[in-house]
Amino acid sequence: MSEPPGAAVSLVEAPPATDSPRPPTAQRVLPLRRPGRWIATAAVLVVVAQIVHGLATNPFYQWDRFRYWFLRPTILDGLLITLEVAALSAVLGLLGGVLLALARLSGSPVLRAVSWTYTWLFRSVPLIVVLIFLYNFSALYQTLSLGVPFGPAFVTFDESRLATDLAVAVVGLSLNEAAYASEVVRGGILSVDQGQHEAAAALGLPKGYQFRRIVLPQALRSITPNYVNQLIGLIKGTSLVFYVSLLDLFGSVQTMGSTYPGDIVPLLLVATVWYLLLTSAVSVVQFYVERYFARGATRSLPPTPLQKARAGLTEVRARLRREAAV
Repeated sequence: MSEPPGAAVSLVEAPPATDSPRPPTAQRVLPLRRPGRWIATAAVLVVVAQIVHGLATNPFYQWDRFRYWFLRPTILDGLLITLEVAALSAVLGLLGGVLLALARLSGSPVLRAVSWTYTWLFRSVPLIVVLIFLYNFSALYQTLSLGVPFGPAFVTFDESRLATDLAVAVVGLSLNEAAYASEVVRGGILSVDQGQHEAAAALGLPKGYQFRRIVLPQALRSITPNYVNQLIGLIKGTSLVFYVSLLDLFGSVQTMGSTYPGDIVPLLLVATVWYLLLTSAVSVVQFYVERYFARGATRSLPPTPLQKARAGLTEVRARLRREAAV
């Protein structure tokens, strides 16, 4: 039945308007719960606390004797010898490695064969064998000479006077280090994109200029971390020079341990801490060298530890302000 004309049309009453939702910026974002991470963190902290407690309270470590020996002149003299041997071997080994790598990449089959044979030989023979062999080298060759092959000698050297304990240690470590450094350098050079070589050659740049200004800066990004690993291994490898009668850090510790058998453990801890300090210093230098050569390869340089600390403090302050505002 139709409604009479003029009758008002009934409308459904609209529900009362509710409060409009808060904008997304005003809503509080709750972080995702990660119970597994908290459990793993707690377990690791418990283990670390137990280790630290055991180191601090176990009388077997004799920390009072550790403090006595840590800065003794005998230990510091051995430390200086370790630094001297490591520094000389690192420089000579790196120079030898660069020459071997360039020879391996050259177009001469003789240079490639000699470089490959040298690398194969010294990577196969243990370092201690090389050192002992050089230490007894005078038994095989009492004199060394320079002259015409199979002919007269112009200059003659007495091998026993040249082969001092320090010289034997540096030569042995350098020969061994050069074999490993050559592969590190060669791998870094090969990591440079081939298009870089082609573009430099298309511009007509000299070979030496191409290598110094285009190839080498890019190769160092790969060479630096790998060679620093070798350098850390070299620092630890200096402990073997004790077997060629050179009293480095480890040799001094061994000698003092034989004289004072009751202090063997604290003396070994002294050597351990000094090696940790040396390798940590090398790691710090590695960070800044890598950061330097990362320029132009990344949008932003990796932050330094000081910058990380400042960023962390800024984040904590901002979080405290947000919580106070809520």
